Order: sequence, then C-alpha cells, then structure tokens
Amino acid sequence: MISHNNENGSVNVSTSVYTDIAGTAASNCFGVKGMAARSVTDGVYHLLRKESMSKGVRVEFHPEGDISIDLHIIVDSGVNLHAVASSIISEVRYVVTKTTGTQVRAVNVFIDSIVG
Repeated sequence: MISHNNENGSVNVSTSVYTDIAGTAASNCFGVKGMAARSVTDGVYHLLRKESMSKGVRVEFHPEGDISIDLHIIVDSGVNLHAVASSIISEVRYVVTKTTGTQVRAVNVFIDSIVG
C-alpha cells in the first residue's frame, strides 16, 4: 500500500487498485488476448476472465515510494511480440501514473502463451 500525503490529509492506495488498473490497461492493448495465470495442478497457463485479471499482475512497492509491476499475459498469434510488449509497458506506466500519481519504476511483461 502506498500513502500520498498533503496538507489536507492522506490517501492510501491498496495493492488491488494497482493490479486492477495495470491489468485493465494491459488487456486493452493491441495483440493482448488477456491476462494469464498458471494452474497449480497441471502447470499450464490459463486465460483469466475480466473479473479476475488482476491475478496475472504482481506489484512490488519500493521504499522510495515508487512501484514495479509484473504482468503475465497471453497474446494473439502472428503479432510482433516486441511491439506488443513495448506498447504494454508504455500504456501501463502512463495509466498507473496518471490515475494514482505513483511513479512506476519498471513494468516487466511475461508472455506466457500465444493463442490463435
């Protein structure tokens, strides 16, 4: 959780807010089929439904007040992986910073599967 303080008081932003914002921003990028989660039983990556997409996102808080975000995604086949990942990094960084006021140190994109 990150706390933003000013002369009027403070605002505490929980981890779930960051995961929801980052997951939504990443899912809206071209070429992204959705967020991915690894099944404990069979070890296979599964496409997450919209309501549980934050499970494919991990947020790490740093003492300096910024965050790092890890995204596990599934992409469409035939897309340029570098272009999709670059687009996701840029979009997630922009949306999270604009929405929460928190600086994003890093966005790490893990492409777990490609589907047709």
